[in-house]
Amino acid sequence: MTIGDHDAHDSDGESAGVRVDDPSYLVGVPDEFQRLWTPHRMVYIQQGQQPGKDECPFCIAPQMSDEDALIVSRGKHAYVLLNLFPYNSGHLLVCPYRHVAMYDQATPEEVAEIASLTQTAMRVVSAVARNDGYNIGMNQGMVAGAGIAGHLHQHIVPRWAQDSNFFPIIARTKALPQLLGEVWASLASAWPDPDDE
Repeated sequence: MTIGDHDAHDSDGESAGVRVDDPSYLVGVPDEFQRLWTPHRMVYIQQGQQPGKDECPFCIAPQMSDEDALIVSRGKHAYVLLNLFPYNSGHLLVCPYRHVAMYDQATPEEVAEIASLTQTAMRVVSAVARNDGYNIGMNQGMVAGAGIAGHLHQHIVPRWAQDSNFFPIIARTKALPQLLGEVWASLASAWPDPDDE
């Protein structure tokens, strides 16, 4: 069998051209497939988070610089950062500083600031990304799908009318058009100064 014209045969009836089992033919030859390069996901694939072993990333993040932790804004009781494994570009998380697992364990002050930061995040993302809507919510507990069940966090996922395609369904792949550092820079620079509000 050959690559290319499957109907082309020489006079002996043998396939003409280069054989599939000839590896030198395949090197550097373009095909019709598109490649989605997502090297940032290798950290998750190779290491993941092992419950009970790893330190809580939401407790570690506030100890780092905003740029290194991808923190977009810091409040008094909660902060906003980019999701390292986003569903869409601009996927933000709002977390209390305090290590608390469930929403009903949050203080009234934490709840109020999580809500306020969520509203501000929506305004900033809408201004920067011109999206059409949002998925906003919390997965409470590992059984409910929380990846980091020990530390409360709310997801803010921007959505666009045309952001669905066959990748998530067929290949469990998301196409993300912007790198995390670029998203962080655009959102952090557009975030309003608390003194101006």
